[in-house]
Amino acid sequence: MDTYYIDGEYVLEEDAKISVKDMSILRGYGVFDFLRTYNRRPFYLDTHIGRLARSARLINLAMPLGNEQIEKIVMETMAKNPHHDEANIRLVVTGGVSPDSITPADNPKLMVMVTGLHACPAEWYDEGVAIITTHAERYMPGAKSINYIPAILALSRARQQDAIESIYVDHLGRLLEGTTTNFFAFIGDTLVTPSVSILPGVTRQVIISLVEKEFDLQIRDVHKDEIRLMDEAFLTASNKEVVPVVRMDDYRFGDGNPGERTLRIMALFSEFTRKYGEERV
Repeated sequence: MDTYYIDGEYVLEEDAKISVKDMSILRGYGVFDFLRTYNRRPFYLDTHIGRLARSARLINLAMPLGNEQIEKIVMETMAKNPHHDEANIRLVVTGGVSPDSITPADNPKLMVMVTGLHACPAEWYDEGVAIITTHAERYMPGAKSINYIPAILALSRARQQDAIESIYVDHLGRLLEGTTTNFFAFIGDTLVTPSVSILPGVTRQVIISLVEKEFDLQIRDVHKDEIRLMDEAFLTASNKEVVPVVRMDDYRFGDGNPGERTLRIMALFSEFTRKYGEERV
């Protein structure tokens, strides 16, 4: 059984609890971040904690501890879960208990959950996936909040269409990001990825740094009308890594198989994470 850190204590999963009066439950007020390990080394842990703190600042939520303290707690939680060869790590900061159920009382709660790595289906990477678009815009996209109602609805719609993800489209017709992913596409010889109104993905940034020397890269507005100009596409995320896309709405990319350049980027990322895991500190 997994051991979690809950507001100052390490407890078994079955004993983990927070108050029913917590603002995360009553008002959906809280932020989170998510990462995985490679060779049991948390992937860019300091960056994820920094993004967690940034999310909290954006919604005016106080952080219960400093970044270095949270990093130490994550590593201690990892040590208490040695039964996982690889792990997912979820960090959550809740609003705490409020006297009037809506005004933060400066008593936020930190939760750190370490669970076994949940691998995505192998056929996603071998055969590629289908995705759809959804006209929706996240409130305060730079904050990774616990409010996932739009994402849940968009993903439900995607699954009804035999797709695994939905890409948000704003009122200007711009492609933004997926419910839990960032989006990339090749248009001719140029790799493009949306630039604004998105959550700054950690895996996305690693991919950008890896491909800059191999491909012409443009970080810019990408319009929905450009879908039919795309030759290849892929998604990035902490839990999905790099997933090739072969269909978007009713448009099929190339010959319907993962593109060669996408496969190259998948290989680059795989090699990078292998080395990252070997450089345990």
